Amino acid sequence: MKNLLSDEQRSQLRLQHKKERDKRVCDRIKVVLLSDEGWSTQQIAHVLLLSDEAIRQHILDYQTEHKLKPENGGSIERLSDQQSKLLEAHLHEHTYLYIKDIITYVKSIIQ
Repeated sequence: MKNLLSDEQRSQLRLQHKKERDKRVCDRIKVVLLSDEGWSTQQIAHVLLLSDEAIRQHILDYQTEHKLKPENGGSIERLSDQQSKLLEAHLHEHTYLYIKDIITYVKSIIQ
């Protein structure tokens, strides 16, 4: 991706990097900037402690969508709205030391 960024884009990415609190976004910004400077995928992966494939994907995401933020989406909720509200209210009133105890409670409300 060597020299595909304009001076303005480079400045904007550097400024965003300074302000950004999400380490994953910072890593993506570094990938784009280093790639623009001519660093190889392997060099970037080595320095940032990421896989070569992750580096390639970050570069592709930026080239195609200017995407810097990871959007994993998470998992699909398996509780109904009512069950979620019950669990939330319960957790506001009870403190658990072990996740297994919360799982036991969840199993009791879904049966």
